[in-house]
Amino acid sequence: MLLGMADLRPHSPVLLFLAAFSRYDEALQWAERQAAEHWGPVALASVVFSFDQTDYYEPSMGPGLKKILMVFESLIEPTRLVDIKHETGRWEAEYRQSHNWPEPRPLNLDPGYLTEAKLVLATTKDRNHRLYLDRGIFAEVTLSYQRGGAWLAREWTYADYQTPGYHEFLNRCRVYLRRRIHDA
Repeated sequence: MLLGMADLRPHSPVLLFLAAFSRYDEALQWAERQAAEHWGPVALASVVFSFDQTDYYEPSMGPGLKKILMVFESLIEPTRLVDIKHETGRWEAEYRQSHNWPEPRPLNLDPGYLTEAKLVLATTKDRNHRLYLDRGIFAEVTLSYQRGGAWLAREWTYADYQTPGYHEFLNRCRVYLRRRIHDA
């Protein structure tokens, strides 16, 4: 043990999170099947939300985007996030190459993880609030959980993650995670 260091403990396992969005229902269903095949059963999935808070993705993904959020039964180590982000990037490329959609990016997959205190998302884009993890991947705390049951957005939190529907889904996920951790 190093002198002066607090007792080091491994991080508790976290709930693997995936947001999938596309204008095609088929793409969302494909993403859910692909993820379940590689990561195990989906524990909770949201309703399909309209992704209409921004038109940023319209040039590459087309209009009328929809988004689904999901978490998986198997808890993971948070250090796996870099590998998972690379994996979802390969899935996006595979889907694009195997389907003949007119958009250059018919499917967008955003992985992350949920703890009792926060939702962390992985990205390839560096910004002042993001931390570099490894191999071109950054992470940000997108939302943090506050006592009393509220999710706190930050100035960088995407508009869709600030909506009540997302927060209700994340509350369900948090309850599921707490039950998994405390029953273990």
